[in-house]
Amino acid sequence: MDPLAYILLGLVAGIAGGMFGIGGGTILIPALVYLFGMTQHQAQGTTLAIMVLPIGLLAALRYYHAGHVKLGIAGFICLGFFIGGLIGAELIQKVPDLVLKRAFGAFLLLVALRMIFAK
Repeated sequence: MDPLAYILLGLVAGIAGGMFGIGGGTILIPALVYLFGMTQHQAQGTTLAIMVLPIGLLAALRYYHAGHVKLGIAGFICLGFFIGGLIGAELIQKVPDLVLKRAFGAFLLLVALRMIFAK
């Protein structure tokens, strides 16, 4: 395990998160699977562990000070995400890794195509 490589990955994901609101699903999970050899389940679980409060705090404060955060909406989404994360983590445990990897890739592809071709 090379801590510097993980720190650099976190830095890249953090910059992308601060710039585009992405990081976990689009950078961290693929990097942990393809560059660091984790299984899809390990990558997703590790990424969820990364998203604990302090990680996004400074970026969120910057957006808040610029007037780009709707706290009420964020609070409701956070509550749903908190409960939904537990439900999703429970449901996915029995899914084979290859099936999960392909479903995740298909999801990213659909999102990418929609963003590229939407008006």
